[in-house]
Amino acid sequence: MTTGDLLTMSKISKRFGATQALHEVSLTVRAGHVLALIGENGAGKSTLMKVLSGAHSPDSGSMQLAGQTYAPKGPHDARLAGVGMIYQELNLAPDLSVEDNIMLGQEPHWFGLRDRRTQRTKVRRALDMLGHPHLRPETPVRNLSIAMRQLVEIARALVADSKVLVFDEPTSSLTKQDVEHLFAVIRKLRDAGYGIVYISHFLEEIRQVCDCYAVLRDGHSVGHGDLAGTTDNEIVSLMVGRGVAELFPTVSHTPGETLLSMTNLSGDRSPNRVSLELKRGEIFGLAGLIGAGRTELLRSLFALDPVRSGEVKVANVSVDHNTRSRIRAGLGLVSEDRKTEGLAQTRSIADNLTYSRLQPYTRSGLLMLGKRRTEVLHWMKRLQVKARSPEQSIGELSGGNQQKIAIARVLHQQADVVLLDEPTRGIDVGTKSEIYRLMGELAADGKAIIFVSSYLTELLAVCDRIGVMSGGVLREVRPASEWTDESIMSVAVAK
Repeated sequence: MTTGDLLTMSKISKRFGATQALHEVSLTVRAGHVLALIGENGAGKSTLMKVLSGAHSPDSGSMQLAGQTYAPKGPHDARLAGVGMIYQELNLAPDLSVEDNIMLGQEPHWFGLRDRRTQRTKVRRALDMLGHPHLRPETPVRNLSIAMRQLVEIARALVADSKVLVFDEPTSSLTKQDVEHLFAVIRKLRDAGYGIVYISHFLEEIRQVCDCYAVLRDGHSVGHGDLAGTTDNEIVSLMVGRGVAELFPTVSHTPGETLLSMTNLSGDRSPNRVSLELKRGEIFGLAGLIGAGRTELLRSLFALDPVRSGEVKVANVSVDHNTRSRIRAGLGLVSEDRKTEGLAQTRSIADNLTYSRLQPYTRSGLLMLGKRRTEVLHWMKRLQVKARSPEQSIGELSGGNQQKIAIARVLHQQADVVLLDEPTRGIDVGTKSEIYRLMGELAADGKAIIFVSSYLTELLAVCDRIGVMSGGVLREVRPASEWTDESIMSVAVAK
């Protein structure tokens, strides 16, 4: 494997119409190192990686790979040259086996016939290197967990003799244990001499697995260096132009009278006899490990999942166990899975924002598009959504802007109790800050918020009270000021 600088991208520029996506961006990836590529959504990370992967041709600039001029004509050309991409959204054929997925498009042949023996040897060698010799090549991919599917993607890159591997938000769908396994694999690849680009919004992850960093902002290179000599505050300042202290904006709000109460709320398996009172103007955080029952509690509250027993009251009035009644009572849910549950990806921003409350824009059975458009523009401006127009497809927006529309939909339907399930997952720190600010403004307006998050730092920073769940049970509730990371985790792991 080559040592020293494995990949250099020099003064790469790319324009799309009036938008300058990249402006003379330079990047160096060294063999045996993990480079963190950091930046907000829209900073240019994806465009730069598409240039690297051959999906886009740069308008200007040059690249070198392993000491040779590198100018791929397309993704297949890039893969043959030694660039392996492992995307957040895995690109596998679920009905094919592990072996066939790994070798897809690069099957060895002998006189026009597939050489199964050579193929099996290559697959086994790749899986052994990743530390998963137990993963059977004949297993259908549909039978694998997300973490195991990700290993199949990595093995595919290794079989293709990749020199540079790009991991794009690889932990977004993994459990904590799976994340640790992935990090062990990345370290093993680094030690074997591969050059690795690691894209993530989580500085904690970057600290664990990366050696150096490069920061993009608004299509420009704004900083790079070794992580060991750089503080989180310095990196965040490069990303967003402001310090860490400003990432959790404080909006003054005072909890008032009880708005929502649940008594012994139980689902089929989870939650289990949860009782809680939520006040107007309160941000209530729910912490716990994956599988603790936090999502199930919100879905039971919103009557998306069956409720076995218990009572839910809004403003001291009991509410029936069906979603229509919960919406009419003023509850709104932002799902943790915005792509498949929270938003209709092929529909417009206007459709997604107003589908749950179309009555204000109908007359004699007709939809008044002009009136609706005016209202949608109002919400887009309030939540600072970056988009061309209300007619733009939701699937064309960044993850952060999609999440803003999901929240706007709940606010547009006039929800007084806002249920937010992992609303900041997979979005950049700048957009997270905007969501924290919005939560504070909603609390100041008298709305009540239940905020589920696996990121303890944000729960401690923005919540008034925090409850910890484990095994479907709400174990303990305290004011946020009385919790620490350690005390939350000690309750979360207790039997």
